[in-house]
Amino acid sequence: MNIFLTGASGYIGGSVAARFFKDGLKVRGLVRSKEKASLVRALGIDPVIGDLDDSALLMREAQAADAVVNAASADHRPAAETMLKALAGSGKAFIHTSGSSIVGRRDEGRYAPPIYDDNTLIEPSPARAARVALNRDILAASESGVRTVIIAPSLIYGEGLGVNPDSMQVPWLIDLAQRTGAARHIGPGTNVWSNVHIRDLADLYLLALQNAPAGSFFYAENGENAMCDVCAAIGKMLGYGNGTTEMTLAEAAGHWGEGPANDTMGSNSRVRALRARAELGWAPHGPSLIEEIESGCYAEA
Repeated sequence: MNIFLTGASGYIGGSVAARFFKDGLKVRGLVRSKEKASLVRALGIDPVIGDLDDSALLMREAQAADAVVNAASADHRPAAETMLKALAGSGKAFIHTSGSSIVGRRDEGRYAPPIYDDNTLIEPSPARAARVALNRDILAASESGVRTVIIAPSLIYGEGLGVNPDSMQVPWLIDLAQRTGAARHIGPGTNVWSNVHIRDLADLYLLALQNAPAGSFFYAENGENAMCDVCAAIGKMLGYGNGTTEMTLAEAAGHWGEGPANDTMGSNSRVRALRARAELGWAPHGPSLIEEIESGCYAEA
């Protein structure tokens, strides 16, 4: 099977491509530069140099592939629409990467109780309304003869399998702790994020490619932690002890930007991957987030 995959040099896309390659699939991966092309080629990926704004390239590659995985952007509507148009009537799979921040609110580091499963209706925040609308339209494209699937990972951790080994949230927290001498979270840090190991997530993409029916939506999670507990583990791993330090939302925005501070690092994102387990037989088995921080790849780094 020949797969066209966007984001081939990224953390998610590179890991999915590596997992597909391990299973004997051929992957053509979209990258933006000759340098990235050389890096992904060394991992067995056939590079395609371009970007998500090159509609002619996306159309051509999608039509030539047996399936498409979009792991470059959760929000680039024109690229998704171009590839869906290319696949219309083919019955081929189009797997789109979203994210569990679609359920989040701007909670400023405070706990919020709602938990969402794959079938829970969402009233998104203004910051995520466009993403939820795009998800809805992608799933609706199943009526046009495309086997559309959406995977919405929660907080991803662990060492990537491709060119880029680093996720976002945990490395950001570690870097900030190293620069300031203390593990820091927004407000009390009682906001909770579900999470998933990158190897388990890559396994889910393979299962979805093989067996997911058209119009499927899957969260990806295998546990959850409050940000204050994640930061405590980081502080312990760095030798700072178990204590953590609060910071204001404005301070966090100064480090990471206003959007990431509000909609990721200070929000709650609590989801349950019921459908992936029940319908695809997904059985995540990677180490927990706290284990990976205290004694896994982050401690080794």
